[in-house]
Amino acid sequence: MTLVTRLPLIRRWYSVYSALSPERRREARAGYLFISPWLIGFVVFFVGPIIASFILSFMDWNIVGQPTWAGLDNYVDIFTKDTRFAKAVQVTITYAIFFLPLEVACGIGLALVMNLKLSGIGIFRTMYYMPYVVPQVAVALVWVWLLNGRYGLVNTILGWVGIDGPNWLQSPSWILPSLIIISLWGVGGSAVIYLAGLQNIPQVFYEAATVDGANRWQSFFGITLPMLSPTIFFQVVLGLIGVFQTFTPAFVAAGANGGPLQSGLFYMLYIYNRGFIDQRMGYASALAWILTAFIMVVTVMILRSSRYWVYYESDRAANR
Repeated sequence: MTLVTRLPLIRRWYSVYSALSPERRREARAGYLFISPWLIGFVVFFVGPIIASFILSFMDWNIVGQPTWAGLDNYVDIFTKDTRFAKAVQVTITYAIFFLPLEVACGIGLALVMNLKLSGIGIFRTMYYMPYVVPQVAVALVWVWLLNGRYGLVNTILGWVGIDGPNWLQSPSWILPSLIIISLWGVGGSAVIYLAGLQNIPQVFYEAATVDGANRWQSFFGITLPMLSPTIFFQVVLGLIGVFQTFTPAFVAAGANGGPLQSGLFYMLYIYNRGFIDQRMGYASALAWILTAFIMVVTVMILRSSRYWVYYESDRAANR
């Protein structure tokens, strides 16, 4: 009862539960029993590790020994002494700046093609969605072979037209563009969501624009993009969260150390290095929480900016 009286959420649940009839209480207990496997898994494998990592971020722990309290030392060292931290942040932000706009542009362009009323368009949609369902490790391994500087297919094709291709994944200048190309291979997944957004735009808007003499470009910028802006907003938020957690393509293509001169040292790779290679789990936990805070700040900024560029037909109708 002490816990019940101290925690408002539990106290409220207990008051509601106490007010139920005996029959409804039996039904409630049966319901809790049925969902208990999910609840146990949620607490043990999701909530528990989150709380543990937050506590570990204030400790030194080499995985096998006893953790020792370090206070804010991990956070202070990250911001004052760790040069690889700055490198990982630079690589990840550079990747995000180039990849996110390209993903949005390619996704919308692909969705516009998918939205055409042509024979066999269903096969075309399936072909472009297929790479999205292929495991990232398999995709990255295929691209490692395609981008091989000596016998890769990409450089072989470039050689046919007289272009000497770069040493993609072994060049500090080309490793980041290579990883952007690898990641864009799965743009079919976002294109399907853009396609759903396109098909929800009422055709009457285009018919009215045609009557007014608008051409295709005017219809695209005046109707399609504004009506698609909620979908773009949704994709940008999800893409932003995903891009800062890029790990698999970089790990497979660039290696755990981030490739030549650490030019592909993504933030998640660096967390992996500090946690499992250097065996500094407390330090890695502090890095993870800094990333969490950064993603939250950027996401809130995007949410706040949405009022200026996201168009909601329901809001406009409510203000009439």
